Amino acid sequence: MQSQEQSEQNLMPQSEVNHKIGMSRMLIGLVQGAVLYFLYETSKSHQWPANEPLLFAPMLLVFVLLPVLLITALGHLKPSHLWPWMVLYVIVIAGLSMHDVWRGNGLENSWSGSPKELEKTIFPSALLIFFSIAGCFIAHSFLLASAQDQRRIASYPTHFELAWKLLIQMKFSALFVIALFLVLRLGAALFMLVKLNFLNDLLDESWFLIPVSAFSFSCAMHITDVRPAIVRGIRGLLLVLMSWILPVAVLIVGGFLLSLIGTGLQPLWATRHATAVLLSSAGVLIVLINAAFQNGEVSTSIAWLLRLSARIAACLLLPISTIAVIALVLRVREYGWSSDRVIAAACLCVAIFYTLGYGWAAISSRQWMPGIAKVNVWTAFLILGVLIALFSPIADPARIAVSNQLNRLNSGQVSADQFDYTYLRFEGGRYGKEALQQLQNRTEGKDAAIIRSKASVALQSKNRWAQAIPVLAEADIKANIQIWPNSALIPPAFLQQISKEHDAWESVQCLDHKNAICDAYLLDLTHDSKPEIILIGREPKSGSAVYIEDPQGIWTLLANLPNDIAGCETLRKQLQAGHFHATRTYVDDIQIGEQQISVNQYLAYQVNMLGKTNRNQGNCPPAQR
Repeated sequence: MQSQEQSEQNLMPQSEVNHKIGMSRMLIGLVQGAVLYFLYETSKSHQWPANEPLLFAPMLLVFVLLPVLLITALGHLKPSHLWPWMVLYVIVIAGLSMHDVWRGNGLENSWSGSPKELEKTIFPSALLIFFSIAGCFIAHSFLLASAQDQRRIASYPTHFELAWKLLIQMKFSALFVIALFLVLRLGAALFMLVKLNFLNDLLDESWFLIPVSAFSFSCAMHITDVRPAIVRGIRGLLLVLMSWILPVAVLIVGGFLLSLIGTGLQPLWATRHATAVLLSSAGVLIVLINAAFQNGEVSTSIAWLLRLSARIAACLLLPISTIAVIALVLRVREYGWSSDRVIAAACLCVAIFYTLGYGWAAISSRQWMPGIAKVNVWTAFLILGVLIALFSPIADPARIAVSNQLNRLNSGQVSADQFDYTYLRFEGGRYGKEALQQLQNRTEGKDAAIIRSKASVALQSKNRWAQAIPVLAEADIKANIQIWPNSALIPPAFLQQISKEHDAWESVQCLDHKNAICDAYLLDLTHDSKPEIILIGREPKSGSAVYIEDPQGIWTLLANLPNDIAGCETLRKQLQAGHFHATRTYVDDIQIGEQQISVNQYLAYQVNMLGKTNRNQGNCPPAQR
């Protein structure tokens, strides 16, 4: 305790609130807010630098993270040490951002299924943002602790104190920003009671929201920049409460491992997500062990139950990690590497390091486990290395996964029919798209034709959730369609256009599958003196749709018809006999004084199937569906 108090006294000249440092931090917040607002506006208007993804993404992430790092370092690092580290942060963050955007550029990652080509990615991925924050937190904690102890690697209590101080400082600053805007929203509501909307309108303006958020966060970071003794009470209460969850977690995990003796591992493998659950369990045990361990200097005050639980938990990590490794190996052998499995393997490397280190700490001393301190420090360095490797070309999960999947295809481990081309298209990033382009041009091998066809379909896919279905040739589509009456003709332009591009998820099967017959009927549904084409599949659930020709001569989907129509023999006979016509449905507008209010701006049409007089007219009887 004496060394800790002396450490705090040495820190006082650096952590005292003074006017110069406070003004510098507020100025940093203002600059950050101005730059982030500028980047936000350019992203909306697609102007420079937003039209340069390899520049915009690094700028965005650097100006989100670097000001916070600079604010927390001011007053604690000498300028001669501060600026080289800030430059290093910029280089690493910008480099990882450039790679993150580069690896995903050119992908049409459409969640809505729109056929339009989406613009290239200009924002860093959510994963990079999250783990950049985590990585900067770890690195900055090391930096501040090293500066305080005047050592390259500080003592563990110093690491512990400063890491928790930084964490609580950031959390309370974020809470301060949230509370500020809640008060502003309350003020806006009060002014609106007297018909004054200026504050409510102001809170909807990005030029106000972004700079104020950054400035208020920097102010809060300055206000909360206090000695570790101030936050020790909050931290101690939180860790004590968490530590008493450790015995419960030990009972649950221990009971699970004992249950495997009776059930075996096969039910575990059948879940197909055993590795993720086991890694999560290991992570929970590691966090709770550290909640009990704290800074390693409170062993005399820790209850015997917590000491025993921590030692048992450290030993339980070994079987948990071992089973997780086996589960991952089995999945990789069966399906090869994917991005998720590469990330899981990286997490397992960290978990194994913790497992071996904590196991050694548990058996090497009869007293409280002092070895945990060294394990935590060195594992933190390992985590930093793993994060840099995963988010750089060194161990890019997409690059490794795509390479492995191609090797499986080329070696015959997976057939050309069973190969997951869609995975390359939507999960492989730039590497997957380049691989599909190579497969699209493949001419050698017995399955070259199949590979070319499926790779081409995958490249044309706009929606990762839509099933990739090869587009039929014009002759095949013509053979699938039976026109009624027989004397009628399908417009040649329709066949030509529909064979080149259409959305499989909203069409009928006769446009996508060979020998899938459908009936076609010509009927003017829009009263423009030009017939639309009604396609109805002959098999149940084979689809039915209406296509319309626009003034430019382009055939597009007008509407889908109810699923009950496809494959319904009763309705098919009536259609072939010509017992159908078009009826217009509409909703009247409302005339209010001199102003006409449109209730429905679109004319609705339906096909009225004759032959029945009840409300189920046109539905196929259940026995015939």
